[in-house]
Amino acid sequence: MVGSGSKTWVEVSRSALRSNAAALKKAVGRGVKLIAVVKSNAYGHGLPETVKAGGDQADWFAVDSTFEAKAVRRAGSRKPVLILGYTPDWLLRDAVRQGFSLTAYNPETIRAVARAATKARPAKVHLKMETGTSRQGILYDDLPGILKLIAKYPQIRIEGVSTHYANIEDTTDPAYAMRQLKRFQGSLDLVRAAGFKPEIVHTACSAAAILYPQTRFSGVRTGIALYGLWPSASTRQSASGSGLKLRSALTWKTIVAQVKRLPKGTPISYGLTERLRRDSTVAVLPVGYWDGFDRGFSSVGQVLINGRRAKALGRVCMNMCVVDVTGIPGVRPGSEAVLLGRQRGLAITAEEAAERLGTINYEVVTRINPLIPRVLVK
Repeated sequence: MVGSGSKTWVEVSRSALRSNAAALKKAVGRGVKLIAVVKSNAYGHGLPETVKAGGDQADWFAVDSTFEAKAVRRAGSRKPVLILGYTPDWLLRDAVRQGFSLTAYNPETIRAVARAATKARPAKVHLKMETGTSRQGILYDDLPGILKLIAKYPQIRIEGVSTHYANIEDTTDPAYAMRQLKRFQGSLDLVRAAGFKPEIVHTACSAAAILYPQTRFSGVRTGIALYGLWPSASTRQSASGSGLKLRSALTWKTIVAQVKRLPKGTPISYGLTERLRRDSTVAVLPVGYWDGFDRGFSSVGQVLINGRRAKALGRVCMNMCVVDVTGIPGVRPGSEAVLLGRQRGLAITAEEAAERLGTINYEVVTRINPLIPRVLVK
């Protein structure tokens, strides 16, 4: 809202977040913990705003760092927080003291965690298994040694076991994911055979949670779907008969800074990359690639003004861009422009924006500058 004191802002719908969480909980069934992934500023939606709006719907929160874990606490939630990403050794003691759960996958981190923890304040770790994504994770052949190492430290508690799928969103063929699942099950069996009893087992991202019940175990990590965005067109297609309804929670807005008439042939913006093909009315918007309105939108992006589509003209600049409002009545300085979201029955979706940029909807929303105000709306 203009009242936020900013010339560009993001509105986040409380009802959409809550509706999506409820729909996902219903889809995965009772007894499965909903781990709300709010890393990367809640995929651009605003971490504190997301936690405040829908925190009571989540059983856990998942973040990338201790910085984000503390932000969950500052937002008022006392729910368990799992740090998915790498935690440097010098931050482990504070993470343990704060009661955050840590992802562990190598001997060095486990030894450092043991030094940071005590019997009175044990460390809670989630062992991440490498099953075919080739990122974080314990290889099957290395797992027995890792388990023997942990057994030496009574101040370490294996709270969870997890993995992550490499190819479950961008395909309708689950064969590779099912091979990963089989490898994970073998690793989980080793953990249990060693005498450990993890409280929560989680492998499913949003796509897996929606499509494949066998991946759910006792918890699912829902990120993109929580915000009302489908992980991919393939996931949406595969789930078409499930009845699952998701509502996009984000609308990104700015206001018109200037309107001017320019004659045919006038060059627009840096590099003179585009010249007007007709006498035109153009609007200057005070938003650019610093804000997250990608430079790739130059000459191809669109926004909504007064219920009409307005095309980007020339190059998107660091702090502003120009759009064509020829034929759109009533455009004046202060008119509202929608960069992502709905206006008067029209919509510019993250998927549409991603297609123009040659990327994915995740990147479109996550790269909205975190300094831009996030405003909770109904």
